[in-house]
Amino acid sequence: MKMQWSLILALIFALITAVFAVINVDPVQVNLLFGSVSLPLILLILGSTLLGGLIVGSFGIYRGYRLQREVKQLNAKLVHIQDATGYVWPVENVSDAPKSEPAEAVEEQPSNPQEQ
Repeated sequence: MKMQWSLILALIFALITAVFAVINVDPVQVNLLFGSVSLPLILLILGSTLLGGLIVGSFGIYRGYRLQREVKQLNAKLVHIQDATGYVWPVENVSDAPKSEPAEAVEEQPSNPQEQ
């Protein structure tokens, strides 16, 4: 559902940008470090929007890569801990569990076997 909202918001933003760009077609003078250029404002608006989208997308891809790498490292650490302790956390099939009922509480086992 989050992906659908993101797509809808992106399309609305693109539509607003396109309408704004089509309204502003007058040529403008752009001063660069090495000179100046005369461009239609529509190209400047669309180019700036595209460049901003590429920058934001690049950060998103980098963040996803970094999080994926962190998940792999944490999974490797978990396997190492499970191998060292011999304890494997019980995995429940989440898709079979009803979503409206709370999960059952796990009884705490005493860490000292003499306390039993």
